Amino acid sequence: MSFRLSRMALLASAMFCLPLSVSGASSAQAADTLSPAVGKPLQAAQSALAGHNYSKAMAAVNEADAVKGKNDYESYTIEQMRAAVAAQSGDVAAATSAYDKLIASSRTPKDAKAQMLMAEATMAYTAKDYAHAVPAIERYLKQVGPNAQMETLLVQSYYLQNDFKNAARVQQTMIDETLKAKKVPTENQLQLLATCQSQMKDTGAMTHTYVLLATYYPKPEYWALLLHGLVTNPKLPPALQLDVYRIRLAAGNLTATGDFMDATEIAMQMGLPQIALNIMNQGYATGALGKDAGAAREAKLKALVVKTVETKKASADADTAEAAKAPSGNALITAGYNYVTFGQVDKGLDVIRQGIAKGPFDINVAKLRLGEAQMDAGRTADAIATFDTVDGDNGAKDIAELWALKLKSAAKK
Repeated sequence: MSFRLSRMALLASAMFCLPLSVSGASSAQAADTLSPAVGKPLQAAQSALAGHNYSKAMAAVNEADAVKGKNDYESYTIEQMRAAVAAQSGDVAAATSAYDKLIASSRTPKDAKAQMLMAEATMAYTAKDYAHAVPAIERYLKQVGPNAQMETLLVQSYYLQNDFKNAARVQQTMIDETLKAKKVPTENQLQLLATCQSQMKDTGAMTHTYVLLATYYPKPEYWALLLHGLVTNPKLPPALQLDVYRIRLAAGNLTATGDFMDATEIAMQMGLPQIALNIMNQGYATGALGKDAGAAREAKLKALVVKTVETKKASADADTAEAAKAPSGNALITAGYNYVTFGQVDKGLDVIRQGIAKGPFDINVAKLRLGEAQMDAGRTADAIATFDTVDGDNGAKDIAELWALKLKSAAKK
């Protein structure tokens, strides 16, 4: 007498169903049968499983497995039934052991192996066994290939173990691939990445993520977090302090009297008096300057700034000639920017490019300056193109991306 088991599902979770019998088997495999010693307890296991009596079902599977002299087909079928019982009862260890044997068998079709690999990983994750979920998911991705759902589970498995470094690594890769495909990452993906970076205290990377959030999901809170990230970035060099003040001013985030005064003084120290005057004028226009006990000091500073603007205009050519003698291109970039602010745009942009060609202290800060000069001159398309070339992790790239975002947003209105 021979016994055949009917088709049944191996339920790894509510989402996955794996077939018990092997589809597409060879003619030799199709003729395989079970001996009564193995078949009877497996039929009992099948009946007990249908009635959700998992302990009785597993006992029957173990009874079948204890039979001596089993052939390959019988051993394979026993593992199918063991996997079914273990999966439905939530016994992750037993299900994983059975799946591993089934995956290793030549009897299991390729597609079924992929489902079993997914089932192993999903069961471990559902059971909150994240330490086992991680290698199971990575095994799936390595053997089967990319899968957004499984990659998301991998990120969450790392995150729920407080392994923020690996969670950020996997999430960043997913986001990069999405952007490369010219698609938009989900808000949740970007938020999770920012959270991981915050936990790692990677301010530079977190700021860049907030740039993406502000770009694709322009909410006030993202701008506030982004600007805070810029201010607190430990890699931010002194050369970018003025740029942070300016982007804050453009975003409506600069309101304190002291900030306007600090920004003005920094612009003066950098040799950009017209920029300093523009900042002060905006401070007066918003009411941040000229209306408190420091009004006299503010008026005195403005008078100095106005006078310096006139002096710089008169000495612009001499300043440029002197800058050309300097060992680096920084002075030329400053001289060129002054020309732009004084209305000599083409001449100024040319001098800035000369400074970049000569070699500035920081090429990305220099590119940022060129983009800002083009922006101030009203050459929006050129400015955006220049901002897109800024790189690095010291804040220059983030500021450039913000300026580009502001310019693109303004163009849509």
